[in-house]
Amino acid sequence: MEETVRIIGAPMDYGANRRGVDMGPSAIRYAGLADELEEAGVDPVDGGDLLMPRAEERDPDADPPSRGSAKFLREVEEVCRRLDDEVAATLADGAFPLVLGGDHSVAIGSMHGSSREADLGVIWFDAHADLNTPGTSPSGNVHGMPLAAALGRGVFGEMGWARAPGIREDSIAYVGLRSIDDRERELVQESEMTAFTMSDIDQRGMTSVVEDALAVATDGTDGVHVSLDLDWLDPKTAPGVGTPVRGGVTYREAHSALETVSTRHERDGVLRSMDVVEVNPILDEANETATLAAELTASAFGKRIL
Repeated sequence: MEETVRIIGAPMDYGANRRGVDMGPSAIRYAGLADELEEAGVDPVDGGDLLMPRAEERDPDADPPSRGSAKFLREVEEVCRRLDDEVAATLADGAFPLVLGGDHSVAIGSMHGSSREADLGVIWFDAHADLNTPGTSPSGNVHGMPLAAALGRGVFGEMGWARAPGIREDSIAYVGLRSIDDRERELVQESEMTAFTMSDIDQRGMTSVVEDALAVATDGTDGVHVSLDLDWLDPKTAPGVGTPVRGGVTYREAHSALETVSTRHERDGVLRSMDVVEVNPILDEANETATLAAELTASAFGKRIL
């Protein structure tokens, strides 16, 4: 029986400091996501997009946290609560939730919904640690905070919608970090999370690193959430992102990583949910980044280049 993958669009750009990622879900669909998934051997069902007002219609400081700064926090909460319900309902129906962002703050809702009824491991494919809180963030942009939110760090500990019920620090693995501010570096080093940087990939190879990340995320958990931020890739390969950082993974390394996840999923059924975020068509070139997002998603479900 084919696995059913339900596509959930979350066109949110409240968490970023550059407009445009709200068009990411449409761009990824236009790039042929459904066809790519069918070629991977799964049955894609498009659940459409969550409706949300434009950021320009809202006041980013209307509902600030009790400490620190977090722009559009009220709007992020509204969207993540609805996304949480969509992801949980999809899992209850026996389908796989595939969330298309939007900025990376949508992962707060993805992880919360996926971990309602399960102990959840997380693999974070990203250039950034996303571990700031409103109290530590230099920008107040929530797309730099989703893992801190899921872990209930800082003021997020007061927000039941943010703290993911089934995620532990020691079940989180970063893959490909290369841009971390000083405070985040300390937080990662002091945590129980496992962090693989681009240097680890250079020294050991992508397959070995991802296999180790999977070992972390599957140890004592019921499944794995994969969060794929397209700024994980080098900007020459994925130009359409809001926070590009030189020195990222190559096209082939990225496919190898997701193919490694797929191989483990085919063997043990470890994947539980996934989000694909931070595609910004305004900054893209001929929809190249969205096309890559569709291809990489298909690789996670078993499509092979060779």
